[in-house]
Amino acid sequence: MSQKNINVQIDSGLGTITLDRPPVNILNIEMMNEINDTLRDWIDKRDLKVVLFNANGKCFSAGVDVAEHMGDLAPRMIESFHGMFRLMDKLGAVTVSSVYGSCLGGGCELAVFCDLVIADDTAKLGQPEIQVGVLPPIAAQIMPRIIGRKAAMELILSGRIVSAQEAMAMGLINKVVAGGDLPRETAEFVKPYLSLSAEVLRVTKKTIKAGLTDDLEPSLKIIEDIYLNELMRTADAQEGLKAFLEKRSPEWKNC
Repeated sequence: MSQKNINVQIDSGLGTITLDRPPVNILNIEMMNEINDTLRDWIDKRDLKVVLFNANGKCFSAGVDVAEHMGDLAPRMIESFHGMFRLMDKLGAVTVSSVYGSCLGGGCELAVFCDLVIADDTAKLGQPEIQVGVLPPIAAQIMPRIIGRKAAMELILSGRIVSAQEAMAMGLINKVVAGGDLPRETAEFVKPYLSLSAEVLRVTKKTIKAGLTDDLEPSLKIIEDIYLNELMRTADAQEGLKAFLEKRSPEWKNC
């Protein structure tokens, strides 16, 4: 599978998608389709633990190609754009974004949709779509769930750009590091997840998502079912518990 706008690497449970469309990694349909093809190819990789989005160039991403929001291209753009999030949601692996510089519009949505976000202190995040007469559909869906209704309303309705430190205070970012340290810090940030079972990570992530349903009883029933009928039937859940009791490191089979 050839890619013009991204670089792809997969090794030892870590899949990396590097945005590589200089200078500012504008997401066009072609680029998003390459991301979708990659994610689709990874759906059945049972040993995949972490999917990392990072970037080359001046910044993480200045957003989706504005020209492709218009006319006959708009439906195709939305299909490709939303396809990324649908596939990320299906993957089950832990998703991480490593952010620097401008992280705006669709680029911000891609970053903050990830389960975990690390950024350096040059990062600026925001959803300025309203300033050009459109709205950020993924941000509208996910931001209230991440940072609450009030903060999401402010960011989306104003289009205000925030610093990495303010974004972390809001809960959009997990960790901010010094400029220049991001590659090294990102490698350290993902390392703990790579020592765990891919299958248990998938089931645990599914359980957390189930717990986000509004009412306790329905969500708790889903969680109980996943815990008893999926998690506890995995070889790795049993191995992890057994290894703990035997005071040794587990040997994961990723199943």
